[in-house]
Amino acid sequence: QVQLLESGGGSVQAGGSLRLSCAASGDTSSSNCMAWFRQAPGKEREVVAAIYFGGYSTYYADSVKGRFTISQDITKNTVELQMNSLKPEDTAMYYCAAGSGLGLSQKDFGYWGQGTQVTVSS
Repeated sequence: QVQLLESGGGSVQAGGSLRLSCAASGDTSSSNCMAWFRQAPGKEREVVAAIYFGGYSTYYADSVKGRFTISQDITKNTVELQMNSLKPEDTAMYYCAAGSGLGLSQKDFGYWGQGTQVTVSS
């Protein structure tokens, strides 16, 4: 099994930055993709960014393009999400997930972290 642990969430003023980290443990050999999802009150869970380890490709939701960057730190066995120019609408619980890489819907990810809260005030 795979265990995922997010950290780095917190409260920040609009325009500020946060860096989230997802530490992976266990057997991650079958996970070809790791992603960050978020869910705000009254909203469906949505994928924010994803990284594919095989081809070193990335995906970003339109709402965060140019502001967020996903990356992998092989040495630390972590996946990072650098979030810049944060907006109040970025406020949500952010979840790290590991999956097959076949798709970016929730069903494509079999392992999830517990989530870390990001709050952006205006």
